[in-house]
Amino acid sequence: MTQGLDTSQTSAGPTVALALGGGGARGLAHIHVIETLNELGILPVVIAGSSIGAIMGAGMAAGLSGADIREHTLATVGRRKEIVNRLWSLRPHSFTQAVAGGFRVGQFNIERILPAFLPDAIPKDFSELHIPLKVMTTDYYGQTERVCENGDLHQALAASAALPAVFMPVRIDGRVMIDGGIYNPVPFDHLTGLADIIIAVDVVGGPDGDGETMPSRIDSLFGASQLMMQSIIAMKLKAHPPDILLRPEVSRFRVMDFLRAQEVLAATAGVKDQLKAALDTAFNVRIRG
Repeated sequence: MTQGLDTSQTSAGPTVALALGGGGARGLAHIHVIETLNELGILPVVIAGSSIGAIMGAGMAAGLSGADIREHTLATVGRRKEIVNRLWSLRPHSFTQAVAGGFRVGQFNIERILPAFLPDAIPKDFSELHIPLKVMTTDYYGQTERVCENGDLHQALAASAALPAVFMPVRIDGRVMIDGGIYNPVPFDHLTGLADIIIAVDVVGGPDGDGETMPSRIDSLFGASQLMMQSIIAMKLKAHPPDILLRPEVSRFRVMDFLRAQEVLAATAGVKDQLKAALDTAFNVRIRG
């Protein structure tokens, strides 16, 4: 792996803030956005993220380049054998440990799983990041969003990615937290006033098919969540849209399609040129203004 970015250097001109949305494996498209900003010498002054967007944002905030993140992704979640090996390393060493807290069929402890897949460069505490990071979580019983900006970074990332029915909720300060994308799929609203140009990346997608085939139980579950999140995004766009909104073509990929990482990256590569063109326009408007 390379040495990452030199975060002591930023390009002159308008400041940029970055909001990376949730979407599971679809969020691998965020890698293109990070790589493009690297190529242009643009370092966000602040990053906000939900779920996979929070994880990708943490990598950038920790000083990793887009190339670093791509390499790590393809070497870990992009390989079936590597996934199995990393999960096997987390196996319980006794029956008592295995059933501690009771059986939870179909739910995995993301607080144990996620650290096994994170790059070593992502620190355990927010204070060690090079760029301020806002991690979105959803307070299950509080029925609201919570923004994590300090303290245990790994715990916040686990909570933000705790997709219901797949992962167990995460407790933060005694509160039960689930996937940040449930309440705020693309948290660009938390960047208002913090930079000249706000970039938002929506990788939620939506149900994909021929319009006639009945979806499976799991597909209908994820599809319904995507429809709900797109409704939230649409309302926020009406209220206060970001300067740049990117929507990579991700709908044909399932939320858990991490083994198709290469395909996701190939199918969404066009977002690089879209971002460059949008930034060129936005910068020109700012400079003229």
